[in-house]
Amino acid sequence: MRIGMMAEIYKPHISGVTIHIALNKQYMEKLGHEVFVFTFGHDDYQDTETNIIRSQGLPLTDTGFFLNIRLKTSIQKLMQTMDVIHAHHPFISGRLAVRYCKPRGIPIIFTNHTRYDLYAQAYFPLIPDVIGETFLQAYLPSFFKSCDLVIAPSGSIKEIIKRYANGTQIEVVPNGVDLSPFLSNVEPFSRSQLGFKDRDIILVYTGRLGPEKNIPFLLRAFAGAAKAYDNVGLLILGDGSERENLEDRVQHMGISSRVKFVGMVSHDELPSYLATADAFVTASVTEVHPLTVIEAMASGLPVLGIESPGVSDIVENNVNGMLSPEEDIAVFTAKMVKMVTEHEMRNRMGKEARKTAEQYNIQRTTKLLLDQYQHLISKKTSRALSLRNRVTSLFQRWGK
Repeated sequence: MRIGMMAEIYKPHISGVTIHIALNKQYMEKLGHEVFVFTFGHDDYQDTETNIIRSQGLPLTDTGFFLNIRLKTSIQKLMQTMDVIHAHHPFISGRLAVRYCKPRGIPIIFTNHTRYDLYAQAYFPLIPDVIGETFLQAYLPSFFKSCDLVIAPSGSIKEIIKRYANGTQIEVVPNGVDLSPFLSNVEPFSRSQLGFKDRDIILVYTGRLGPEKNIPFLLRAFAGAAKAYDNVGLLILGDGSERENLEDRVQHMGISSRVKFVGMVSHDELPSYLATADAFVTASVTEVHPLTVIEAMASGLPVLGIESPGVSDIVENNVNGMLSPEEDIAVFTAKMVKMVTEHEMRNRMGKEARKTAEQYNIQRTTKLLLDQYQHLISKKTSRALSLRNRVTSLFQRWGK
């Protein structure tokens, strides 16, 4: 198959979506398929992958996104040679996919990677919720209707986006993870190298340091646990717009000796960081299908999180981790203390977490995705043959 991936943003930007696209591209190509990524901006970036098609775009402040409402004719023609188009953002690249490929009968798939309602609240807090919801109610049903299939990465996200579906078919296909780097014999970093003592229980968070990740809540809970126990530390991997604010907050809370901000780490080093930790913690309630949680579980780490779509699809309370039923700081802190102090429970949950992660292996999820592609292509072929047969039959009757 010739597969076109449409994305508003791609490398060098790092996010769950860009990692997902790159990983699927890699594994589909291993199976003999041709995969093209159509994206915008970063014209000076030297791609190490083949078939990355970039269009110029107007930068949207410092978000990493670019605006472009039209593609060159040569790129349009290349898109129209695809067997299937898979859009990963609905607003710009998704609409361009519909404009250029829908009239040619090319199947269009969209994966809903983001809780757009919650992200709008996080980034535009001065805009009333009703305005953001009104926009989504006006825009998304129209876009969904233009697609042949919408993919939800988890069951709970499928339920959330049903209100926008407008009759469009929705299927659940989890975003896959390359588990092999986390399942092999990983050499952890020494705890002293990371600023901790050998006896410390290390909690780790990985991800973007953005307002939607609810990290101030996580720090408040950790501060409570740190006051009660002097052998607990928090390792924060990742970067983002809120890092400076979070570092200031940690300083003012008096826990800077217990919290280590590492910044962005390479994907090659991530398994070693996770292998150094004892448990993974997150307070985000805006996740769709958190790859960072799956990577942590593949490393044998139990997860502490808040009951919410995305996280709750992966973490089973008291089995492979612990879930706080709501954003209650007292309850979350109590569960964090339990995670820190009950070693046998933590080890048992860690073993179950590793088993859970196996179902998200990229080899399995890529096959599920390719099956959806092939099904849509077959339906298109069947419709074309049916139409041709009807036309042929009509001409035959005229000729009698």
